[in-house]
Amino acid sequence: MTMKTLLLTENFPPKVGGSGRWFWELYSRMDHENYLVAAGNDPDAHDFDMAHGLQCMRWPLTLINWGITSFTSIKDYLNLFFLMRAAVKTNRIDTIHCGRGLPEGLLGWLAWKWFGIPYLCYVHGEELPTYHSSKEYKFLSQLVYANAHRIVVNSANTRMSLIAHTGIADTVRIMHPGVDTTYFMPKERDEELCRQLGWSGRKVILTVGRLQKRKGHDHVILAMKRIREHIPNVLYVIAGEGEERSFLEGLVVADHLQEHVQFLGKVDDTTILACYQQCDLFVLANREVDGDFEGFGMVLVEAQACGKPVIAGKSGGTAETMIPGETGLLVDAEWPEAIADAVVQLLGDDEKLISMGRQAEEWVRGNFDWQVLVLQAEQIFSELAQR
Repeated sequence: MTMKTLLLTENFPPKVGGSGRWFWELYSRMDHENYLVAAGNDPDAHDFDMAHGLQCMRWPLTLINWGITSFTSIKDYLNLFFLMRAAVKTNRIDTIHCGRGLPEGLLGWLAWKWFGIPYLCYVHGEELPTYHSSKEYKFLSQLVYANAHRIVVNSANTRMSLIAHTGIADTVRIMHPGVDTTYFMPKERDEELCRQLGWSGRKVILTVGRLQKRKGHDHVILAMKRIREHIPNVLYVIAGEGEERSFLEGLVVADHLQEHVQFLGKVDDTTILACYQQCDLFVLANREVDGDFEGFGMVLVEAQACGKPVIAGKSGGTAETMIPGETGLLVDAEWPEAIADAVVQLLGDDEKLISMGRQAEEWVRGNFDWQVLVLQAEQIFSELAQR
């Protein structure tokens, strides 16, 4: 049965972020005639939208307050509701997909109440503690999840967290984010590119992602003193921006690691791909911080697709991105010493590094390629028509 679907999501390219990338990769592979995207505003949105074939509108989905107890919030929601109503009527929308519980999910709930349109809501995991930190957010998110016709979570770990927070299980479906294995793929060592990056003659550890505490950049930096005792030419490369940058730079200076840590800042997709392909090892030393955790860890899948072994923290859903012991290692990232020992174990054994990298590529191709996951998504989406 053909359905016309509206995706509501603040997070969507060119805005950087894992969930936005997930939505782009998934919905860009769907039938463009049957999917309409209402995405958040971005300064570079016009140029981006001119370059793809998706039907995409830009709405003011970045709200200061997700609640409904202030005049400003009510005004913002009303504005979005009227935009949604016009899109629903003009495009004859049959189903709505919500990028997260708040604020998008509340709009989905309103569409169900006002127009009888079923809605699906995505849950990424890290937002749940935020929703439950406020009585108002907790009430609204529970309202959204309890009435959603389907809830899509990015990992089994996120499913367990959702059940613990809400008690909801029967409408939940697991759908891992995927990867384009024709784009994220291994490449031979390029000495000229490594020279341009400043990586010549170095053993390179890479982390890609927003600079926030739960990502664990700080503990990798703290591990570097121990790592360089065993691997003197080691270089830790950090790609991304975020609120922790000045703190992380301070750690580097304090431990005299300026020659061993490189901040790339915000980089484009081409540079990120080159970093994955030319590094030796990928690390995401994630840990739970004040209830905030890594729901899945898409960067771990991308790195493995490029033939790189990975090291990740045991927190959250990162274990589902790898075969522990075969394509990567899980460590207790609360302890820099554990991170250091894992890095030294892999970087100190070139044969093991290469072998794990090959297994990592095969694992991702068989389990996370979009050709497989799009079929799974279509099956879940079709369940809305059978409600």
